[in-house]
Order: sequence, then structure tokens, then C-alpha cells
Amino acid sequence: MNLKRIASLTAFVSLFFILLTSAVLYIVPQGRVAYWANWKLWGLSKEQWAAIHINVGILFLISLALHTCYNWQSITLYLKDKRRQLKVFTVNFNIALLVTAFFVVGTYTEMSPFSNIIAINAGIKEAAARKYGEPPYGHAELSTLRAFTRHLDIDLEDAIKALAAAGFAVESDSQSLKEVAVANGVAPQAIYLAMLESFTDMQSGERMPQRPRQGAGRLTLEGLCAQYGLNMDLVRKVLAEENIRFREGMNLRQIAELNKLSPIDVYGKIRQVAEDKERR
Repeated sequence: MNLKRIASLTAFVSLFFILLTSAVLYIVPQGRVAYWANWKLWGLSKEQWAAIHINVGILFLISLALHTCYNWQSITLYLKDKRRQLKVFTVNFNIALLVTAFFVVGTYTEMSPFSNIIAINAGIKEAAARKYGEPPYGHAELSTLRAFTRHLDIDLEDAIKALAAAGFAVESDSQSLKEVAVANGVAPQAIYLAMLESFTDMQSGERMPQRPRQGAGRLTLEGLCAQYGLNMDLVRKVLAEENIRFREGMNLRQIAELNKLSPIDVYGKIRQVAEDKERR
């Protein structure tokens, strides 16, 4: 048994797994989508891939440190000049430092091609969100049935009846969507879709939920009003009264940024119009 060789080979093998897990984490959907749709690759979830990446990364650092210790003489040789004197900032070291700095600064300043790599990553995640769907709000799968239905203005009893009709077993309303999903061998998204049967009025777009659905920030005012049957002129008037500035064609996120608000705040002001409409 040769510890020097074991350390070097462990660093090499673990590097392979770091590259593999890095590639997987590059294409994996965003957390809210992956958890909601129970995304898996080769039988492993996003959390499992991330856990492997972290622990193998630690193994790589340890083995690399041992490799460095065992090969310290060779490393110091790389740092010597032509006169065989130790010099940290040699030509080779400076080139290595400049290459690394170029990648760091290029990424920070969003220089091409680094910005393209990040843009491709964002595009992959957006495509995954469209394919697998998004939760109504962040980490909705961790909410209890009671809290989830309250957030979405769903009748709890009707939701549980809808789940039973769909063949899903529910022990109590204190279970989270994830717990119910795991117990029934499905994704949290499937539990939510089964609940949709209990509030078809919301599904048809006739009623605005208390909290905006995921992705609502990308809707324009015109699109939001059309979706929920709101009077566009009345919405404009309400926003003007609240001193919320906007331009035609802007979506909720852009309006929020312009007024230094959150998209949820803007959504709430518009929902007041919907509530007034219901009272009439």
C-alpha cells in the first residue's frame, strides 16, 4: 500500500465525480421546480446530487492536500527561477494567476463567453420550469395541507375530499404536501393538481387567489386583467391613486422594480379591484 499513490488516485477519481455532479447541477431545474415535481436523474433527486457534490468535494480537497504534501518538492521546483532560487511569482505562476483572475473578473463583469454560460444555464432552468410546472409559491411542498389551502383560498374539506376521490390517502391536515406525496408515491405537484378539482372557479380564471401564482410577476397588466376579468381602466385608476407608476406593456415585476416594491405588493393592489368587484 502506497499512501502517496492512493492520495493522487483518490484526487483523480473524486475529480471525475465532481465534474459529473457539477454537470448535473448545471442542468438541474431550480429548487422550487425540482422539489415540486420530484425531479430525479438516474434515480437521484436534486438534494442527493448536491449532497454527493459536497461530500466528494471535501474528499477531493483532502486528497489534494495530501497529494500536495507528498509532492511538495516538485511544487517548490515549479516555483524556482533559472538560478534555482525559490520565487513565488514566476512566469508560470503569474500566467496561472492571470488565467484564474480572468475567469473571476470576466464572470463578475458578465463578459462574454462567461455571461453566455450563465445565460444558457438560466435558459435550461426556465425550460425545465415550463416542462415540469412551478409551485404556487416557494417551497409550497413543505406547507401543511391546512396552511396550503389557506394560502390559496381553497376549502380544506373540499380539498381533502378531492384527494380521496383521486385515490390519495391523507392522515391529517397537519401533513405537508411532501409527506402526503411521499406516502402516496407521487410528486407534490400531483397532490396539488388533484386539489384543483375542489376549486374549479379559480382554475377557470374567474377569481384571483389571495397569493399570486408562481410566474405571475411575468404577466403584464393587460394579461392579468384578461385572466381574471378585471376592468383595465379601473386597475389603472387604483394604481394611480396608490402613486404606483407604470407604462403600457410592463409586467408586474417591472412595475414593482420601477416603484421599489415587491411584485406581491403590486398584485395586492390589483386584487383590491377584484375584491371590490366580488362585493358588488
